[in-house]
Amino acid sequence: MASEFCTVPPRPPFLSTPEVTVVIPVHNPGPFLEPALQSVQGQSLRAFRVVCVDDGSTDGSGAILARWAREDGRFSVVSPGRIGLVAAANLLREHVATPWMARFDADDAMHPRRLELQLAWAKEHGHHAVGSLVRLFPAASVGAGNRAYEAWLNSLVEPADIARDFFVELPLANPSVTMRVEVFDRVGGYRDNGYPEDYDFWLRAWGAGFSFGKVPRVLHYWREHAARVTHTHPRYSVEAFLKAKVEALLAGPLRDDRRFVVWGAGMMGRRLTRLLVRAGRPPLAVLDIDPKKIGRSRQGRPILPPDAVRPGSALVLAAVGARGARQKIRARLAGQGLVETEDFWMVA
Repeated sequence: MASEFCTVPPRPPFLSTPEVTVVIPVHNPGPFLEPALQSVQGQSLRAFRVVCVDDGSTDGSGAILARWAREDGRFSVVSPGRIGLVAAANLLREHVATPWMARFDADDAMHPRRLELQLAWAKEHGHHAVGSLVRLFPAASVGAGNRAYEAWLNSLVEPADIARDFFVELPLANPSVTMRVEVFDRVGGYRDNGYPEDYDFWLRAWGAGFSFGKVPRVLHYWREHAARVTHTHPRYSVEAFLKAKVEALLAGPLRDDRRFVVWGAGMMGRRLTRLLVRAGRPPLAVLDIDPKKIGRSRQGRPILPPDAVRPGSALVLAAVGARGARQKIRARLAGQGLVETEDFWMVA
């Protein structure tokens, strides 16, 4: 069946043993569910399984899923009642018997060759998890902020670039990722701890040393609408993202009591500094370019100019949220001889 976004290419030879299971948590996706399932059914890779967890839907989605399971033996549905997104995503893993699992959302759409291309890319490059470029749609619903996020996400293709920006935001669109099941098992699945569950999961996977890649083409179509859980749940707030970052920083770059400073006396830097102080790891100082702030203090730490840092003296965590600041800070620190991911990390 053809996707509304592209034409289905010729199918490759049929493989009788599925390697991948598409896992889909479902809660009241309304009219978006059928197109999403059709985009999975139309995959060029024909040997796959699909497991859906009906998370207490009240919009008729349960009946739709049951019909699909009756009509296409590759599809199955589990109906535990309303358990929430995190529990539903973890329950899906229990019904995967293939070495690969492909995360997907019930209101999105996938390119007809997504599974085929991601599995091939992962095997060719030795990655444990593979995402893709994404396209937000429909165009009329996508604001300037989301377009900027889409552009940033699609600019990160090489594994080194993905790893470099892990503390900025999640550099992999969670519903676009196909991963080895061992990644999920070793990380321990998703956690319901007040953090954005997908970012928290992938931060822990990154910390565990797994290799990530992206197929450099759009394979995931990400539907933008007001009811998306990322717009409605407090675990996707700025504060929740920062808390996830702090936990990962303490387990990674800041382990072994490494000396560090925070660049940013503005809102983002203040929040990061406050969380680090609460965690018992205050920075040596705060950096800022504003002459009105230099010489003052923030959370009991002196505010210094950026050139106060020399290579090897302290790790720099750059937390400035203003648009365009990241590129300027990178250039300045590199000009001072500092090496990114060794001497500094961007965290905003």
